[in-house]
Amino acid sequence: MARKPNFGFEKRQKDIKKQQKREEKAEKKRLRALQGLPEEPSDGSPDHEEEGEPGEHG
Repeated sequence: MARKPNFGFEKRQKDIKKQQKREEKAEKKRLRALQGLPEEPSDGSPDHEEEGEPGEHG
């Protein structure tokens, strides 16, 4: 007879991984703030600045 899957255990493991990821992200954000660096974009894509001087749109 096959064993029943333990969904409670699987859910806890998934929740633990999510929490660890959140904590790592918060730590990275805190370190960047301490260093005075700008925050990373929330969508995960890298910043791409246009060619030329910053603020030069014209």
